[in-house]
Amino acid sequence: MIRTVLATACALACLAAPSAALAAVNLNTASPDELVAVPGIGPSKAAAIVEHRKTHGPFKSVDDLKQVKGFRDKLVERLRPELTVAAVPAKGTGKAEVAEVKGKGTAQAAGRIQDERPRK
Repeated sequence: MIRTVLATACALACLAAPSAALAAVNLNTASPDELVAVPGIGPSKAAAIVEHRKTHGPFKSVDDLKQVKGFRDKLVERLRPELTVAAVPAKGTGKAEVAEVKGKGTAQAAGRIQDERPRK
């Protein structure tokens, strides 16, 4: 009886935990394999996204996907929850600078948490 309750509790906890598979895919940094993992994007559409990104630069919004061959309004709207657009760091940018661009401090980026309060 207790095992059944514990097993059920574990199963529910696993379902409630956020999954990496649910994370939105960044159109500006995703590889073709990452793009193919999004339902509705096959190998040819993934290649078209990467080619468009190389030719025209980074996407400014998910709506820019409508400029890529094969992506019509309805498809873009259906894919919107699965996709995101984030700034692409400039080449040669250090890890600390990238973290600051993403809104994190350099101490957090290095994996250290600074406590601003004096210790007793």
